[in-house]
Amino acid sequence: MLVLLPPSEGKAEGRRGAPLKLDALSLPGLTAAREAVLDELVGLCAADEEKAADVLGLTEGLRGEVARNARLRTAPTRPAGQVYTGVLYDALGLATLDPAAKRRASASLLVFSGLWGAVRIGDRIPAYRCSMGVRLPAAGALGAYWRGPLDAALPAAAGRGLVLDLRSSAYATAWRPRGELAARTAAVRVLHATVVDGVEKRSVVSHFNKATKGRLLRDLLTSGAKPRAPEQLVTALRDLGYRVEGEAPRRAGQPWELDVVVTEL
Repeated sequence: MLVLLPPSEGKAEGRRGAPLKLDALSLPGLTAAREAVLDELVGLCAADEEKAADVLGLTEGLRGEVARNARLRTAPTRPAGQVYTGVLYDALGLATLDPAAKRRASASLLVFSGLWGAVRIGDRIPAYRCSMGVRLPAAGALGAYWRGPLDAALPAAAGRGLVLDLRSSAYATAWRPRGELAARTAAVRVLHATVVDGVEKRSVVSHFNKATKGRLLRDLLTSGAKPRAPEQLVTALRDLGYRVEGEAPRRAGQPWELDVVVTEL
């Protein structure tokens, strides 16, 4: 199983650790594209704080992120699973997984990134600020920039098993499985259900969406479930107590779209 995750806006900065080694990151086919984005981002942030803050969409309180980006090549690194924080990662709780679940996480989780394209949770990276929605002066919109490199690299990473897509829409733009690979991909949406006057109403709640995805993934990892296809994923999640709705796509080559329906925030 390959699990596609979004990163987090906030990132934990390491106080010690070796500097970045791009050629040591997973998915080496992305190295040249990573080098180009890194060079442009570091150069922009080192040369013009005002322009960099505008390009990155930073508020006044986040101006310190520009200086941090300017030091990316020499900043201390730590495993990506420790760098990414926030609601989804808090609920996932990588540090508290049992040893077997940690091994499964290391083998299956792939975090998408505007700067790195995608990384494994064991890849050592510095804390940075560069979302997939950023448009760099030379590279352009990063969602579009990464499509070619990711399309070349990810089918091999996916192998022949299930692809579980837990990304937000901004990161889904960078790569969409196609053909036979799409047919064994399941994209999960979380809906909050409430009953008003006997009628169930559903809505998407961002914070709870992230927390539920983190808990769902943690439950899958700790259970040892090994679904190899979307229909097996539906069964595994229902066995874990989740209310899951979805069916096979009507057209060949389309991913499954699954709704996980929850009633408590």
